Amino acid sequence: MSFSFEITKKSEEAPLARTGIIHTPHGDIHTPAFITVGTKATVKALTSEQVKDAVGAQAVLANTYHLYLEPGDEIVQKHGGFSKMMGWSGPSFTDSGGFQVFSLGQALGHGVSKIATSEEISRAEVELSIRDEKEAQNESVHEKLAKIDEDGVTFKSVIDGSEHRFTPERSMQIQHNLGADIFFAFDECTSPLAPIAYQREAMDRTHRWAKRSLDEHKRLGASAATGEVQALYGVVQGGAYEELRRESARTLGAMEFDGYGIGGSFTKDDMATAVKWVCEELPEGKPRHLLGIGEPIDMLLAIENGIDTFDCVAPTRIGRNGSLYTLDGRINITNAKYREDMSPVSDDPSWYTHQFTKSYLSHLFRADEMLAGTIASIHNLKFLTTLVDTARVALEEGRFMEFKENFIKRYYTL
Repeated sequence: MSFSFEITKKSEEAPLARTGIIHTPHGDIHTPAFITVGTKATVKALTSEQVKDAVGAQAVLANTYHLYLEPGDEIVQKHGGFSKMMGWSGPSFTDSGGFQVFSLGQALGHGVSKIATSEEISRAEVELSIRDEKEAQNESVHEKLAKIDEDGVTFKSVIDGSEHRFTPERSMQIQHNLGADIFFAFDECTSPLAPIAYQREAMDRTHRWAKRSLDEHKRLGASAATGEVQALYGVVQGGAYEELRRESARTLGAMEFDGYGIGGSFTKDDMATAVKWVCEELPEGKPRHLLGIGEPIDMLLAIENGIDTFDCVAPTRIGRNGSLYTLDGRINITNAKYREDMSPVSDDPSWYTHQFTKSYLSHLFRADEMLAGTIASIHNLKFLTTLVDTARVALEEGRFMEFKENFIKRYYTL
């Protein structure tokens, strides 16, 4: 079965919001949908059966950069693709490796995420001004691990320091070997601190790389790993600048992509606005994916402004540290008050984690047991998956805005 997308319901409350179905060779994704991240062809601490049955995930996204470094895309290809290698039978995504260009290149050392708050940016700007003075005295203080040029990016492995190079063509070749149903064109994701001149330079380069990615994808044909034709998404850039975001969306929207990703960076405060600009320009009949977003309010605002799918490592990352999502906000299960709390980890009896008490999970973390991270990760992934599934039903029933407001009011009340 080939790739296609259909819109099943358009919201009357929020003009850009919609429900739909992404058809892939390995099954359908009912949108909006939260896509579980399995960075290295594994959702950390979970089996694929748990991802499917306990979490209820519709699709998994793996990381091109990390799978290229270890075990290598050729080995993944011999397995029949990363999904088959990890025992996942449903739809799958891979990113392009472009975010690593951001995290190890232009933004290295800035101390802010690709989606940062204004406060984080202000603090980082002060720190950078001090650091710039020091580096002016000694240019060798900091050596970037990645160097970007017109053709691609040269970078050093985070594993052993060896030098490697990604170009749009190489990213496509690697992702064809990884065999995902949906993958992304090679892009440059800049820092939120980058000035508009550099944001434009990076955006224009991303557009040129997008064309090269498309050409190489067409040349390669079906994935050598799966024998299936993959869907390629272009990635919209432009930072927090409306003129750049809209221009990028129009430019990529005119190309023959199967769907579109929206990449960082922009301030967290203005994320919803930036997404709105982009979705107003992109072709309505193609799916839209917001890369690397996982805060509940951001997910709901993204849905309201036209996003169909999104991914984030946050639920498993914070879960391994004992932080759990609840309808009343996040809690830290290692706090003393949970040592004798006999209430279930999740209130819903249908959830896998309902069988365990908060006291038991607190004990597992205190005892440094591996199962602690597994239970917490399952809970957090289930929470976000259910949140988006419930939002989808609310959209279908014409009560999304009420659902969003009620959730936010409860979740973010201190």
